[in-house]
Amino acid sequence: MLPRLPKLLIALALAVSIGLHWTVLQVVAWTGMVISYSQDAPLAKAVVKTLDGKHPCSLCKKISNAKRSEKKSEYQFQARKVKFANAAVSFIFSAPMSFWEVGEQNDVPDLLTHAPPLPPPRDHLG
Repeated sequence: MLPRLPKLLIALALAVSIGLHWTVLQVVAWTGMVISYSQDAPLAKAVVKTLDGKHPCSLCKKISNAKRSEKKSEYQFQARKVKFANAAVSFIFSAPMSFWEVGEQNDVPDLLTHAPPLPPPRDHLG
């Protein structure tokens, strides 16, 4: 459980940041309303009465008020064109003042200069 904790906290923070907690609370309210209304009427009528919007419970009203009064972000993102200063840039290619010449190195292995042994070895053919 402990290695999964950071991922769980990130998922929870993302869910709260997009307002998923209001949805969870609304589902809890609707569940309570269906249970309450089904005691007086059949289940189908209780579901219709719950979801018709004409009979909100106190929790539904609180959720609605809280969602409306929720503080919006103070920082509004405004997309603007990025302007760069026009600076004259010139590239000057010049040879260095001093340099040394590096010669070829003979690092090539000597493997390819000899022909394979005749007849070919039969030890590893199985």
